[in-house]
Amino acid sequence: MPYTDEPSNPLHRLWRQIAGWQPDHHSLWSRYAVAVAITLAATVLRIVLAPAESGGRFITLSLAAALSALYGGFRAGMLSTVLGMVMVNFFLVKPYGTLAFDDPGEAFWLNLWHFITALVVVGAIALMQWQNRLWRAAGEAVRRSTRQLEDTFEHSATGMAHSRLDGRWIRVNQTYCDLVGYTRLEMETMSFRDFTHPDDLGLDLSLQARTLAGEIDHYSIEKRYIHKQGHTVWVHLTLSLIRTPAGEPDYLIAVVQNVSDRKATEEALRTSEQLLRQAQQLAGLATWQADVATRRFTILAGSKDILDLPRTEFSDEELLAITHPDDRPLVLRQWALAVQGKAVYDIESRLRIGDHDRWYSVQADFERDAQGRAVRALGVTLEVTGRKQAELEIQRLNASLENRIQQRTQALRDAYDELESYSYAVAHDLRSPLRIINGFAQALQEDNPALDAASLSHLQRIMAASKKMGLLIDGLLQLSQIGRGEVQRQPVNLGAIATRLLEELAAESPQRSVTWSIEPDLHAWADPSLVDALLQNLLHNAWKYTASTPQAHIRVFTREMDGQTHFCVSDNGAGFDMARAEKLFQPFQRLHQPHEFEGLGIGLATVQRIVQRHGGLLHAEAAPGHGATFCFTLPGEASPDSLP
Repeated sequence: MPYTDEPSNPLHRLWRQIAGWQPDHHSLWSRYAVAVAITLAATVLRIVLAPAESGGRFITLSLAAALSALYGGFRAGMLSTVLGMVMVNFFLVKPYGTLAFDDPGEAFWLNLWHFITALVVVGAIALMQWQNRLWRAAGEAVRRSTRQLEDTFEHSATGMAHSRLDGRWIRVNQTYCDLVGYTRLEMETMSFRDFTHPDDLGLDLSLQARTLAGEIDHYSIEKRYIHKQGHTVWVHLTLSLIRTPAGEPDYLIAVVQNVSDRKATEEALRTSEQLLRQAQQLAGLATWQADVATRRFTILAGSKDILDLPRTEFSDEELLAITHPDDRPLVLRQWALAVQGKAVYDIESRLRIGDHDRWYSVQADFERDAQGRAVRALGVTLEVTGRKQAELEIQRLNASLENRIQQRTQALRDAYDELESYSYAVAHDLRSPLRIINGFAQALQEDNPALDAASLSHLQRIMAASKKMGLLIDGLLQLSQIGRGEVQRQPVNLGAIATRLLEELAAESPQRSVTWSIEPDLHAWADPSLVDALLQNLLHNAWKYTASTPQAHIRVFTREMDGQTHFCVSDNGAGFDMARAEKLFQPFQRLHQPHEFEGLGIGLATVQRIVQRHGGLLHAEAAPGHGATFCFTLPGEASPDSLP
């Protein structure tokens, strides 16, 4: 049943209201006004109800003083007393306004006795009211303290419980219930043994027994609870024993804080540290720290064995002593810059450990104070002796390989020059026998006009073969000449060259009706003579392979592909099958029969050689009966400002 401080008896309630009256809750003037009103009312009642001469005239006014004191406090009561004395002496007996007593002595003693009596009564009432205020304040403080204790218990962020010595609960807060997942009703039927982890119950009971035996007053442990849903909850338990005034054990106070997150974090940290140590051992990483002020270097746990160092602490002078002399200036300079914050400490240097020099890669970060001064360095060190030895070996091999490449390149260059010279010499020396063969065949034909038709045919075939071989020799000479000398790049107007060559072809074949279109501003940075030969071969082929086309058309233009400018020559002539395109740029290889189109198969090989010498690419697109397009690049094109 809930407790209430309101009594059911109306008289008791009235008395409590009177006893609990707070005069100071009202203004001083209102209390004085009530005191005057009560005194005047008492005077009127005394006159109406009984004549003043009947005696006891001060009794009514004493009651008014008491009521005034109850309502308005000591001052109001004394004001009523003084006012009542005036009314008794001058206004209760006619004639009003004159002293009601004939004997002044009697008047003095009666008034003095009334004043003293009223002073005692009013003072007693004021004292009672003061004590009542103190009691009310004390009661309010007790209630506030009790409420705060209740709030602290019920709304605490930690679990709190009071239990009997046998483990049964006296009271449990909601946080404790939420911690283990049970309701308050369920907890009332349980003991802490019911949800304590079996592995932790023995230690808990042992410490509790020591507490009850008086060996210890309290204890704190970390233990596990089994949540209602089955999972484990780690808690920090503090148990204290409360004793009776006689010193006997009374009850236990348990404070429980959930530390599952901290335990999980600690476990994760331990796992991380273990994995880090394993990773350091596998990778050969050593960790260290340095106090910048004292210049002391400390090798952290496990790293001494990785570095094979004799101890874990070194001064800067001791470290410099085992640093290779050639690396000391670099170490000192880089460390000074890193301490000042002007550079990153990331170097490779050698240390003399035992009888061997070992290479180490060292990196460090610095912790700084509020003024930016370095106070501590944290670093990692990795032995890279194997890598450095491999790098040195690679450098040695690269130097050896580069020397061998230069030798091979020179040998290839010499062989190429010799082959070019041989080709040129052979082609040049073959001209003389060909001229002799052709001359004697022509002489036989002229000196023997009576030769029969068969002999004359033989002579004509000899002269035609010698002429063809002369053309082949000219092609060889052209190829050899193109492969010799340096490419002399300068601004070249491909459009102007193409226009001139097409006009020359039209003049040589006036019977042909061929149209052409040349895109303006076809500029390149190339060798003019080689570009002239390139366009001559492409345009000659276009002119030749459009011989059977009724409306022959040749086009010279550019297209952008893969960020490069491609110069293209296109025709609508015979075309060719792209399935045989691999023979297209091989010397003396032709895709058409001699009776279809004459030629030696040297033109496109010459074009490819010229494009390659400029570092460019050449490709073709064609289809039988639909013409062909040849596109090429000339890398190293000049800016438009440098072109004419």
